[in-house]
Amino acid sequence: MTRDEAWELLTEFNKDRFHLMHAVTVEGVMRWYAKKCGEPENADLWGLVGLLHDLDFEMYPNEHCIKSQEIMRERGVDPVIIRATASHGYGITVDIKPESQMEKVLFAADELTGLIYACSLMRPSKSVQDMELRSVKKKFKTPNFAAGCSREVISRGAEMLGWELDELISNTIEAMKSCESEYLKFKPE
Repeated sequence: MTRDEAWELLTEFNKDRFHLMHAVTVEGVMRWYAKKCGEPENADLWGLVGLLHDLDFEMYPNEHCIKSQEIMRERGVDPVIIRATASHGYGITVDIKPESQMEKVLFAADELTGLIYACSLMRPSKSVQDMELRSVKKKFKTPNFAAGCSREVISRGAEMLGWELDELISNTIEAMKSCESEYLKFKPE
């Protein structure tokens, strides 16, 4: 699957600019992590997984990570992508446990990108470029801030990876810095 084919599939099922922005954010973050985790040759695959991970969320929120598997199978998408995208719903909507490093990173970073983005909106710069770990940690400890971003999932993801929470947050901030210019193209007006 090419990136263009993945984008076409994504935009068939997602029209909301926020969802598109999130998909592009997680795509860029996953590409960054592929390199960080020693798999630069798989950066395209990791990126596709990030781009398609919420394929079904906008149209089928009650079947999230379930309906996407059906859609992708019907379209002949690589089973590795189908499994990886579905695994980020582990313990929530599906029983597909993240096993590969790519799956674990997606599980850990997905919710965290939302929290970091929400933190960036509180900054005078409205950017992650000047974001620091302590800013995110402070908001992480405030349950009502970006309440839709599950701290439990983020913490479980760090644990799955064998990383300290600080390491996961710091890395994800850096990953988002690397792709901010791309995802902000879809920022809701």
